[in-house]
Amino acid sequence: MGHAIVIGAGITGVTTAYALLRRGHAVTVLERHPYAALETSFANGGQLSASNAEVWNQWSNVAHGLRWIFTRSAPLLLNPKPSWHKMSWLAEFIGQIRRYEENTVETVRLAIEARRHLFEIAAREGIAFDLEKRGLMHVYRDSASFAHAAKVNALLKRGGLEREPVTPEEIRTIEPTLDGTFHGGFFTPRDASGDICRFTRGLAQACARLGGRFVHGVEVGAIREAEGGRVVEWQGVDDAQAKGALAADQVVICAGVGSRQIAALVGERLNVYPVKGYSITVAVKPEDVDRAPRVALLDDAAKIVTSRLGDTRFRVAGTAELNGYNRDVRADRIAPLVDWTRRHFPKLDTSDVAVWAGLRPMLPGMLPRVGASRRARNV
Repeated sequence: MGHAIVIGAGITGVTTAYALLRRGHAVTVLERHPYAALETSFANGGQLSASNAEVWNQWSNVAHGLRWIFTRSAPLLLNPKPSWHKMSWLAEFIGQIRRYEENTVETVRLAIEARRHLFEIAAREGIAFDLEKRGLMHVYRDSASFAHAAKVNALLKRGGLEREPVTPEEIRTIEPTLDGTFHGGFFTPRDASGDICRFTRGLAQACARLGGRFVHGVEVGAIREAEGGRVVEWQGVDDAQAKGALAADQVVICAGVGSRQIAALVGERLNVYPVKGYSITVAVKPEDVDRAPRVALLDDAAKIVTSRLGDTRFRVAGTAELNGYNRDVRADRIAPLVDWTRRHFPKLDTSDVAVWAGLRPMLPGMLPRVGASRRARNV
């Protein structure tokens, strides 16, 4: 079947490598970090969610971004410092508003399939990653947001999602630990949560068992066309003198926020922008096991998601920050996550939390780019 090089060992790169290996390809994965899943896949929200498939391309989100531009704790924060990359991405984002409904329906269809495949892979390979198949509940604080959610729900159901409205009383029944006053919610029973970092590393081990090769600590410097395929040139991240080249029949770019730069090596324009998100992981003490939720949650007003990761960890994540490739973990962005947790789970001890920030790779239309390069053969 030939040799494929996959660039990137996050969730997308490793699942791609696994699919290729099962189809009979020889696969080499190139990764700049010493381990898999050390960037976006490391400590994100952890939700295996088809119900969060509504794309962001709406005028209301544009208005929020402008209104909150100087509010440092806002759920959506736009750094006003201009750059061509940011401006071109925002222009294309606005251009995709007309495709909001179409893209949302397509996203939910893709998410349902991705969720199914992930469950099947985990079962086939015996990957333990704190999977909780208890559903996901969106909660809304007022009638206006709930009414909008009902319209979104119609789009999600058009895409095949099983998701139903719930009353305030049903919210308390579904997740008794959640404190607060809510107008209503929507519950998706087939959604789940889990530690995607653990899943990705477990799947990388499965790839190795299937004959896959992982080369860590390298950066791609060139992708040259060669007879019948491509040659990928790399150098060491920590040792610039360490260099090498690999020939392949096909190259697959799965480099997250680095995909834009790598695609440019073959003349392909891939307008991926890094959208920073933050998370806290609460260390759940033995006496608090029943004080943190098991059901995955999404608070629409706060733009915060939660996932329970086994008995000992509770992940709270959120915010969207358009600030280039800045990876700083800012205290003023972490504080709203801690405050939200204390407000809605007042009996839970939050004295021990691990903080994280990561860059989400996002295209302007929110859908992934899957398929052959328009400009380069064998990519």
